[in-house]
Amino acid sequence: MRLTKSEEILEKILEAANDPSLREGLNRSRTLATAAVSKILAEWSDLTDLANYIREVKKKVIENINYYIDKTMRSVEEKARGHAYFARHREEALKIINDIIGEKKRIIVKAKSMVTEELKLREFLIERGHEVYETDIGEFLIQISRDKPMHIIAPAIHLTKERVVKLLGSVGIEVNESMGHAELVAKIREFLREKYIKADIGISGANSIAADTGSIFLVFNEGNISLVTTFPPVHIAIVSIEKIMPTVKDAFIQTLVQSGYAGLYPPTYIYMISGPSSTADIEYQRVYGAQGPKELHVILYDGGRINSINNAVLREQLLCIRCGRCEFHCPIWNVAGNIWGGDVYGGPLGLGWTAITEGLDKAVSLSIFCLLDGICKEVCPMKIDIPNIARYLKTKYREVIK
Repeated sequence: MRLTKSEEILEKILEAANDPSLREGLNRSRTLATAAVSKILAEWSDLTDLANYIREVKKKVIENINYYIDKTMRSVEEKARGHAYFARHREEALKIINDIIGEKKRIIVKAKSMVTEELKLREFLIERGHEVYETDIGEFLIQISRDKPMHIIAPAIHLTKERVVKLLGSVGIEVNESMGHAELVAKIREFLREKYIKADIGISGANSIAADTGSIFLVFNEGNISLVTTFPPVHIAIVSIEKIMPTVKDAFIQTLVQSGYAGLYPPTYIYMISGPSSTADIEYQRVYGAQGPKELHVILYDGGRINSINNAVLREQLLCIRCGRCEFHCPIWNVAGNIWGGDVYGGPLGLGWTAITEGLDKAVSLSIFCLLDGICKEVCPMKIDIPNIARYLKTKYREVIK
């Protein structure tokens, strides 16, 4: 007898619930993450006010999205001296990226980006014959495990140290179970270091982008993004349209709010990129392509977001800043992680994002398992009414599932 989509999801959830390694990995990480966010919000209480401010700014952008897309693209071209593109769907984005890279086989280093997960970009590039390396340690582990990200901020959060040792050994990195966390990180650092130096292309996402200057903001802790975006001669940034902020100030504040609610505050690095590398050291004549990238390409990506603005319920998901706090507090996520999710996004935020990026048919089956406890809304810095999104999807179940 053929299982329904909901029955298939239930089987996966139950399988996850009976996976001791997965449960242990989720439990270890969740405990540390929730405590970290609580401590940060207690110490830096102004983050709450900043979150309220960003919510209102993002609403303004969403209500005028076409204006801000056009303004951002003009700013990238005219002020940041980059190349700007708009891609409505996956095929358009992949064609743009493929045209930038060209036919020659390249070494490509990537920063963690959920939009590139939507595009299945790594797989596409590898199929084209390119040598591709994820450089965020969590995403690197996901790449070699051939898994999907288990949390929007910490993709390998479900992997125990013991499992990590086995994964690293499978790609020839010399490690053993007696090594501590720092030793394992050092081995990964050693492996990836030469990839940066040899890379032809660096690919990143963005935490935000300023419409007034075309500046890209990236918040990170590992140091990998600075290498991805400065060592290769070509930098490609793929930015989903809800990341647009009206000004540099707003874009910067959003990175602070995201890092605070993700439990990583203050972040080690906040990078602002306003064009390819440049110098004015000879007679104060500004020349582009100095010691960093010679080219900057910025792709603004829709992927279902503009259509969702016309939906009074789903449009609220576009306020999401991808901090992932809702996932840590969700009882179903704590059992199954992003196994309860679509192809890319899981947990509470995954309901809305899956509906937007993959369609209602996938999202409604996921919504059946939401308990509507409301904790996700309470902990969300943008106060997104995720339970209302879940209720909406539940009401669509019979209409969508034939």
